[in-house]
Amino acid sequence: MRRKEREVTDIKEIREVLDSCKVCRLGIADEGGAYIVPLNYGYRLEDGVLTLYFHGAKEGKKLDLIRKNPEVGFEMDGRHELMEGDKACQYSYYFASVIGKGKAVIVEDPEEKLRALEILMKHQTGKDFSEFRENPRLERTVGILKVESEVYTCKKHEPVKAV
Repeated sequence: MRRKEREVTDIKEIREVLDSCKVCRLGIADEGGAYIVPLNYGYRLEDGVLTLYFHGAKEGKKLDLIRKNPEVGFEMDGRHELMEGDKACQYSYYFASVIGKGKAVIVEDPEEKLRALEILMKHQTGKDFSEFRENPRLERTVGILKVESEVYTCKKHEPVKAV
């Protein structure tokens, strides 16, 4: 990372950034380029491994490409705020982001899919939903992707807080 002073290594701060973001952009290899899809997500962060869960259709271009090449990249960002300056070149932008890469897996196991849906909904809403357990058919109607990553970085540029 070029700007080491912006790197975040504290796991608590990384969780705060992950919690503040609601959309992750998933980059997938496509013939002649990249295919980037913005997706809502849920996550687990355990023992340095970041696991992202995404839900969506059970068929389509995204899944076709992942079946061909499961290696993906991802990016999420938030805490956006303009930093003003006196001159144009003094302007900047505050942000926090997580960027990484991993291998995408299409989750087929019903129990893992239910757990992924619970994690995703908890992240997106802050609420626990038991209806997935009460109606397991819901699991059969949705596709779940899982990306496990040991290679990710977190970075932030935030206003200095007055003491």
